[in-house]
Amino acid sequence: MDAVLNATAGLIPSSDSDDTKDTSNSVVTFLASLIINIAVALVIFVIFCILRPRLRRVYAPRTYAVTKDKRPEPVSRGLFSWIPAVLRVPDTDIIQQSGLDTYMFLRSIRTMFIMFAVISIASAASILPVNVKGTMKLTGLNSLSMGNVDPRSNWLWVHIGFFAAIVWWSLWNIVGELRIYTHLRMWWLTHPNTVSKAGASTVLVSNVPKSLANDESRLRDLFSTFPGGIRQVFVNRMCKKLTKNVHTRDKLVKRLEKELTKYAIKCKKLWSKSQDTNSPYRPPARPTTRNSWNIFAKVDLFEHLAAEIAKCNRFVAKSANNMDSMERQSSALVMFNQQVGAHMAAQTVLDYRPFSMGQVTAGVNPDDIIWSNLEISPWSRRIRGYVTFAITVGLTLLWTIIAAALSSLVQVKSLANFEAFKWLRGNSVVLGIFSGVVPSLVLALLMSVLPYILRLLLYIEGTTTRSQIKLRMLHRLFFFQTWNVYLVTIFSSSIFQIAVKSVSEPGKIVELIQTQVPQSATNILTYVLLLAFIGAAKEIVQGVPLALRYLVPKLFAKTPRMMLKAEQPQDFKWEAAIPTHSLIFLMGFSYSFIAPIVNWFVMVYFGLFYLIYRYQFLYVYNDSTWATGGLSFPKSIKQILVGIYISEVYLLLMMVAKLHAGVNAIMRIVVAAGLIAVTVGAHLYINEVYMPAINHLPVKRAADVERTPALAREFPDVLDRSGDIEKMLPESQRCAYATFSSLVPAFVIKLMLRITGSAKPNTVDNGWDNAEDAMPGFAHDDQLFGQRQTRLSMADWQPLATSSNAYLARQFASPELRARAVSNLWVPLGDVLFEDLRREIEYHGQGTIMFITQGTDITKAFKVHADTDFELDRAESSNRAELYKRMHNNET
Repeated sequence: MDAVLNATAGLIPSSDSDDTKDTSNSVVTFLASLIINIAVALVIFVIFCILRPRLRRVYAPRTYAVTKDKRPEPVSRGLFSWIPAVLRVPDTDIIQQSGLDTYMFLRSIRTMFIMFAVISIASAASILPVNVKGTMKLTGLNSLSMGNVDPRSNWLWVHIGFFAAIVWWSLWNIVGELRIYTHLRMWWLTHPNTVSKAGASTVLVSNVPKSLANDESRLRDLFSTFPGGIRQVFVNRMCKKLTKNVHTRDKLVKRLEKELTKYAIKCKKLWSKSQDTNSPYRPPARPTTRNSWNIFAKVDLFEHLAAEIAKCNRFVAKSANNMDSMERQSSALVMFNQQVGAHMAAQTVLDYRPFSMGQVTAGVNPDDIIWSNLEISPWSRRIRGYVTFAITVGLTLLWTIIAAALSSLVQVKSLANFEAFKWLRGNSVVLGIFSGVVPSLVLALLMSVLPYILRLLLYIEGTTTRSQIKLRMLHRLFFFQTWNVYLVTIFSSSIFQIAVKSVSEPGKIVELIQTQVPQSATNILTYVLLLAFIGAAKEIVQGVPLALRYLVPKLFAKTPRMMLKAEQPQDFKWEAAIPTHSLIFLMGFSYSFIAPIVNWFVMVYFGLFYLIYRYQFLYVYNDSTWATGGLSFPKSIKQILVGIYISEVYLLLMMVAKLHAGVNAIMRIVVAAGLIAVTVGAHLYINEVYMPAINHLPVKRAADVERTPALAREFPDVLDRSGDIEKMLPESQRCAYATFSSLVPAFVIKLMLRITGSAKPNTVDNGWDNAEDAMPGFAHDDQLFGQRQTRLSMADWQPLATSSNAYLARQFASPELRARAVSNLWVPLGDVLFEDLRREIEYHGQGTIMFITQGTDITKAFKVHADTDFELDRAESSNRAELYKRMHNNET
């Protein structure tokens, strides 16, 4: 324990002597941190504005690397033209182009921005003047905090009233946002473009007993009890040899494509040289390799690789014909005829035996499944869960020591003890810079490594889908950051100061709580400043992707396929971003009534990130690998509730610390405890009313859509019980009201409408007859969910009505069982110069190798070019169909 305290001591400013005078709460520290953060952010921001129109591959890949229906409108080349462009995009277009997950994430950031904008203005008008006029004679930033108010003063009621008001308003906003999300979620689940896909009516069942897995008829009978019955059952198979074979084949294909591309460039160079010198063209020597069974003999590399690929493809074909002989796994995919049947099965207890079929996931996508984790036994999965949880807790405690040790090394007081850093002593400017910037920067860099570790633990635990890993990481990472960043690294400075000083003077512990706790506000400020300015600038400039986008193609992307992959939009790190934003909300809300200056910078944080994220999701990020229908939003709401709880406990402790102030203090404690009770009541209401309807499709909604199919196409009436207000608005203002209806009380909107005269009589019926009326910009269903996804998206769900049972059986098998016994080589060999080479490789490939030469060529500079608009997937499917047609003709 002493080691932990000593390691953490570097984070805690001391105030025992003049030589170690606390500078973290000084105005110099704050201003130094503010100026540096703003200056660095402005430089990065200007760099982005300059590079944006010039580097489309980094800053606008969605304008060309995704399907046309998901491409945004291009932005002009002006330095700041992107700002009004992204702000003008309506929310409906964001849902259309980026999906419901993206929209709800942006909406949550916008909601927190508006909340803190109101809180900032309200705190500046109420509690900030009270703090400034306090009688405790604190200096610097402490004079703006609650610690400057006499604990016996009745002015503390202003703080209580202010906090009670913002708690009530925050809870009201949360309920309103959940109401809107519930409507959007139900619309998304029952929309024809969702329901028509086979995956929407399919469940993944783990831990299936062997007796059922080996007898599909019994499994069918079990699930046929649900509405609509079932269409198919797919019991997963053990195919380790096939998996190894497919991986080997894919490596061989990549190598052959690489070698053929290199050889094609050499041929082009020699051909060009022969044309310039009027000399006969002689093809270069073809590469060779050692024979696998005779290392002293060399064979032609192209022929060797083609023959090995053919051998692997023959094994794939043989395995496809002998699938019934493969051992059955204890997991299955069950496809229902109706979507509601799948959702009912996911909520039902299927067996009375422990763990038997206890894990059922609805709406699965085969490409989202972690197939290697399906065979893990329930007992092993449970034990792994306990072990990984223990590792997470241990990692949390260990991380505290690591973070404290690293932060203490960069603390200015520690550095000043070394001979080489004696010059730091007495230099207030440098002291302020180090105290305000460097520790927070080290902490932020250290925390960036954490998501990779937690993701690995959840994978080892046996989580069955990638989406579940990301969703579970949201809470684990939030807990981790709340403990290590907020409670230990930032907030602990006050706790340790109180603990150390109360040892010598136990009678002053109450006084220490009310004076030391508010001093942590500057630590909060410096961390928020770092993320608000440098963090936001880092997000928009995309430093690492900027380097990778130009280094990877030059150093590693040597084939058209690799170049096309390098051009794809990068994925957004949902599991890391959402907990971080929730942590900033916690920091701001917990200090909103203690140090109101924090509110303004939290508002800036959410405002900057909202603007930047709108641009990133419209022009940069690939959203197709995260399609949960917004399930991350309820988890974000729960994290916000945790932030409110911690803030209320914080207030209660502050009031208890001022208990000696008399009867008023007791009354303030009662009010603080009452706020916790109100929040608990609101939390229970949310859990009872909204949470059950979010994860699964309600039966009433399914029945309503079945009775009136047009309901599935109507965009939800997010105004719900405020239809009277909607009718008062002209058509052009309804979208704006739908956006902010949960943030402004209805009576305020009505009053403003009457004052401004904006209300107009509207005789148009509130109902919508079709999708065009329901939502402008959604005239065609395929525009919303798109029949084709981006090239990095999960598998395109085949429409259920047009799919044969054989096709569905293949698509809902593991990737190895889905593998085709044909390999496509996408290489720049379209020139007549390479015609003989293509025929030779196809011959040695024994009919299992086909070439794709469209969409790629060799430039005059002898560089490989890949057309980013070329639909490689469609070309590969066409090749496979042509090959199967040839095989069928040969057989007949």
